[in-house]
Amino acid sequence: MIQKQFVGTGKKSKCRLTFTLPEQIWADEVYLVGSFNDWSETSHPMRQSHSGEWRIVLDLPCDTVYEFRYLCDGEWFNDNTADGYYENPHGSHNSVVNTFIPAA
Repeated sequence: MIQKQFVGTGKKSKCRLTFTLPEQIWADEVYLVGSFNDWSETSHPMRQSHSGEWRIVLDLPCDTVYEFRYLCDGEWFNDNTADGYYENPHGSHNSVVNTFIPAA
């Protein structure tokens, strides 16, 4: 699940994205990997809460489209709540999230 919250105003505005995976994900390590971190497989580890959910919060610039995937114990998978999906050069798809500020 992806939650969006817009914080700040003007040039300082950011989109706070909360990525959450359900407690049914049995894994030792889960990473959020995407265009926002140059596809680094280790720079954004997700943390597991006491309830078992995996979560990470990122503040990213507004009005941008980001591609991402989850890396769970070495296996790639997408988010079924993403804003869309783009084909990637590896024969699969990347999840997409946009940070466009909604019209008032």
